[in-house]
Formats: sequence, C-alpha cells, structure tokens
Amino acid sequence: MKTIDELLADGVAGKRVFVRADLNVPLDGTTITDDGRIRAVVPTVAKLAEAGARVIVASHLGRPKGAPDPAFSLAPAAKRLGELLGTEAAFATDTVGASAKAVVAGLADGQVAVIENLRFNAGETSKDDAERGAFADRLAELADVYVGDGFGAVHRKHASVYDLPARLPHAAGYLIATEVRVLKKLTEEVERPYVVILGGAKVSDKLGVIDALLGKADRILIGGGMAYTFLKAKGYEVGISLLQEDQIPTVTEYMERAEKNGVELVLPVDVLASGEFPDLKTKAPADYIVVDADKIPADKEGLDIGPKSRELFASKIADAQTVFWNGPVGVFEHPDYAQGTKAVAEALLGSKGFTVVGGGDSAAAVRTLGFDENAFGHISTGGGASLEYLEGKTLPGLAALED
Repeated sequence: MKTIDELLADGVAGKRVFVRADLNVPLDGTTITDDGRIRAVVPTVAKLAEAGARVIVASHLGRPKGAPDPAFSLAPAAKRLGELLGTEAAFATDTVGASAKAVVAGLADGQVAVIENLRFNAGETSKDDAERGAFADRLAELADVYVGDGFGAVHRKHASVYDLPARLPHAAGYLIATEVRVLKKLTEEVERPYVVILGGAKVSDKLGVIDALLGKADRILIGGGMAYTFLKAKGYEVGISLLQEDQIPTVTEYMERAEKNGVELVLPVDVLASGEFPDLKTKAPADYIVVDADKIPADKEGLDIGPKSRELFASKIADAQTVFWNGPVGVFEHPDYAQGTKAVAEALLGSKGFTVVGGGDSAAAVRTLGFDENAFGHISTGGGASLEYLEGKTLPGLAALED
C-alpha cells in the first residue's frame, strides 16, 4: 500500500488530488454536533495543500436515496473543514456536474474544494458494477491522483471507495495508515491480557466480531442493549429490555464456547432499570431503580449497567495490556444513564495498556462526556470498518489501495 509520504516525495504540486474522506458527521439541522471525523482528515488535506496540490475532498453523509436532499448536504462540513484548515474550502453544489467541474477548474495550487454528497448520485452505492464504474469514471475526470483517507467507509464496495482507486494513481492517507497500524496491534501483535468491551443496542451487530474474538481475547465484557439477550440466554427475566430472542441460540453457543476456550465472558451483575425511556431532548431527570441483573422487573427496561457492574468492569480492565472498546454500555446521551459508559472510559484512562476506542457511538460518547481524546491510545473513526477488520473480513477500500 503506497503511503501519502511516498506520494508527496514524488511531487503533487499542481496536481488535482482527490481525497476520499469521511465527513459523515452528525447534524442538528445544519449544526455539526461532533466534528471528530472532519478533524481526523485535516492532517492529510493540510499536507497535500502545503505541497501545492489542488485538493478535492469528497465524502458521503447520511443515507440519501441516490438523489439530492438538502438535509444531507455536505455544505456544513465543507465550512467546518475550511475553519480547521484556516482557509476557505470552496464548495461544489453537485458531485460530477457543472458546479464540480467549475470549482475544480478554479482551484489554484494549494487550494481545497469539497464536492457535494457522493450519495446524491445513485452510482456511488449501486450494486451494479457497470453503474458504479460509470460514476467512478466521471469522478476520475476531476482528478489526477487518488488518496484514500475515509476509514469509516472502507468496508463499503462503493464507487469512490473501491472503483475510483483503480482508475488513478493512488495512496493511503495518514488516517487510514494509522487505523491499519492500530488494528494490526489488535490482531497480529497483541499484548496480553487482551480485554474487549462490547456495547450498543443489537447483539446481531456484534455476532461476527464476538465469534472471531472468542479465539483471540482473554476477556470480553458485554454491556448495552445487547447484554439483555445474553442475560435472557442465562434464564434471567429481562422485562421490557432490548432483546433479540432469535439470537438466543447463537448467544448460548458463544457462552459455551467462551468457557471451553478459557475466554472470560463478563456480563452486568446489576442494572439501572426504568419503566420509561428517558427524554433525550430535555434530559429531564429519569425515574429508575437499581436491581440485580437477574431480578429486572417484568415492566421495566435496563438502560445502564449498575454500580456493582461498573466496579466489576473496571477491575477486569485494570491489568489489561491491550483494550478494545466498541459501543456504549448504557444510554449515555442522558446523564442519568451515562455513568456506566463513563466508568468504562475512566477505566481505559487508568489502564497502562494500549487502549483503542473503536469508533461509532463509543467515540461520540468519549467526546460527549468530556474526556480528552489524546489520553486514549487511539480513537477510531470507523466503528463498522473496525469490527469487520477484527472479524478478518477483506475491506474493499483497503484492498483497492493495495498495489
């Protein structure tokens, strides 16, 4: 995989460099509520601009249905990127049309432009190779060189991620190079004890990574909504908690395999339970009780791990040499149910091992709860991509960057 430093050594002055970034940031209207993914691509864009490249930044945002939708415009992201770079980033109001062509043609050496949401064109996400390839051909007309730096999208076989690199000289940006280096430390160069914390709503989203880690991790801590399927599999009453009953046989088999493999599978021993889901808009005080994990009332829902579970999880992280965390262990968006996720983050900060926050909601939680991102070993920008890498899957966007 060619690195951006090799690309820079070859010279990029005057060249049009297409940077596939991941600017898929959360928006409240047109206000960005977490700019972490934009900040992550700044080193690559800034270095290219300093070297005299004419930089074209492209990304998706949300899931528009292959046509323009103002709710998913990249305009706010383009503005924020310019602020972080300390210079205005020009913005094209389409992807490969008249505006994009004019904006790119107007770039001088060292200037940066952002084109509109790639998913406004159906060819970006098409499963038809010809349709996807045709869109990639049009994108290729805008540039001389391709730099892949949108790690959050490398597990997608999309035109700008998979097909476009085949049409242009290509290299990996700083962000992707860092992400791959970190993931190798979680798969090929692991220091033990190796502890994995998995949270989030659906156990079905994590089955693949649990399956893979049952042969690699020393301990797997389970929290969040997905924990209740495990608790139900143990025969516990889980009330109206999130539950995927169809996954109980698989979860049962995983628990048996963990015991056979000597992998410690740690579940909550107590939870915060309520009969009413919290108001995440006003964050009005919640009405909850703390109960043992095997005594959740039939009319209540578990919404966070309890105080005994927080202590248990922290104790299981304390001696780790490698820690990977993906997914909050409670409804962290509400302060009354953020204590479990906060305790996990604090345990990572207290660890002397290499700590990785695996993107997605866990990365958002770290920022929302006010932690210093630089205090962790690494905060990934791609939750889904990180999980698929750990599962051992081939990621199309990484494969496309290989020479």
